[in-house]
Amino acid sequence: MTVNVKKSDVADAAPDIDWGRRVLVVDDSAVQRRLLTAILRRRGYDVFEAASGMAALDLMAGQPIDFVISDWMMPGMTGPELCEAMRAQQSESYAYFILLTTKAEREDVAEGLERGADDFLSKPVNVSELSARLKAGARILSMHQAMAEKNVQLSEALGRLNEAQEAMNRDLADARHLQQSLVPERQRAVLGGVVSLHLRPSGAVGGDLVGSFRVNDTRLGLFAIDVAGHGIASALMTARLAGNLTSSSPEQNIALTIDDMGLYSMQPPPDVCTLLNNMVLEDMTTDLYFTMLIGECNLKTGKIELAQAGHPAPVIQRQGGAIEFVGQGGLPVGLVPGADYQSFSVKLEPGDRILFYSDGVTEAEDKAGAQLDEEGFCRILTSVAELSGTDCLDKIVSYLVEFAGTDDFTDDVSIAMFEYAGL
Repeated sequence: MTVNVKKSDVADAAPDIDWGRRVLVVDDSAVQRRLLTAILRRRGYDVFEAASGMAALDLMAGQPIDFVISDWMMPGMTGPELCEAMRAQQSESYAYFILLTTKAEREDVAEGLERGADDFLSKPVNVSELSARLKAGARILSMHQAMAEKNVQLSEALGRLNEAQEAMNRDLADARHLQQSLVPERQRAVLGGVVSLHLRPSGAVGGDLVGSFRVNDTRLGLFAIDVAGHGIASALMTARLAGNLTSSSPEQNIALTIDDMGLYSMQPPPDVCTLLNNMVLEDMTTDLYFTMLIGECNLKTGKIELAQAGHPAPVIQRQGGAIEFVGQGGLPVGLVPGADYQSFSVKLEPGDRILFYSDGVTEAEDKAGAQLDEEGFCRILTSVAELSGTDCLDKIVSYLVEFAGTDDFTDDVSIAMFEYAGL
């Protein structure tokens, strides 16, 4: 290798000093190595020498190198082969690789690039050109280092986000278990019948709630709630409502009261809706509202007094198979101040059953986007007519999964069913 060095090149080096960059010069010629080393040290570089490709690899394995300036033609391992081997063993640090060559053919340049070279210098080497290539490489190394630091920061941030996500997932799983605990018994026998409940959030937690409560020896309260929206806020609202409805104590259940004889009785269903409407609008700082269906069942007569607040109409399945949707609609709870809620009644005969359900049932969609609607729900109810209790509700949900083509529903699904046996 011939190095074209002028005294003026060395003399003019001081303004271009680049202190601290580590350069490895690889050449089987000791004379050529020392010439380049002298030039580079004069320009402020920390220079190392290697007489072969293998020696260069051994040296780089023990310490970081910023630049490698290597001759192309060397015995044992050529410059391109050295570059390829170096790239294979490098992990975090990056070395800018310059090949010194007399080769000018395009296929030779292509070979060098394919093996990982960053730049080329033609021999004999012009010191000014060498300096310019090193400065260009230094800019690239600076950008690479900045990107590496950003990647480290991003990796750390991603790690923290993953930890936060895992913690959130654990919290959501706990919240789901807690929400399911709002329905402690999926099925329970009461005097004169059986109450069965099904609650299936569309996500980790949901905004539906179904339940029942004992009023007295001959009366039973039954309700279904669907809070607008999904997620944690809706779930918190259902938890708050559960605390106001599920207890059998008037002190803890807004629907219960004590009559003049000191006996427990139930507020008229429309009054319960009004009390909850006032509570949401006056006591809760929230934009959430909910639909509701609440009823009081006389276990002796089978008569049920109901109030419907925007919730889907309840459905009665008679013992003989006839299916009836009943109800008057009404305004949701927590949406309109002074909303007026009306009462209506139905009568069950022994062997009949009534179902309160959320719109996640009738508005379930198939793959084409068509909804199940009430007609489809009737077909399902006819198919499960011989089943009872939670077996019946589980089968209804399995039909919904079959209809939708997935068990990942877009809305919560909840059902409360009372099967009347009579006294």
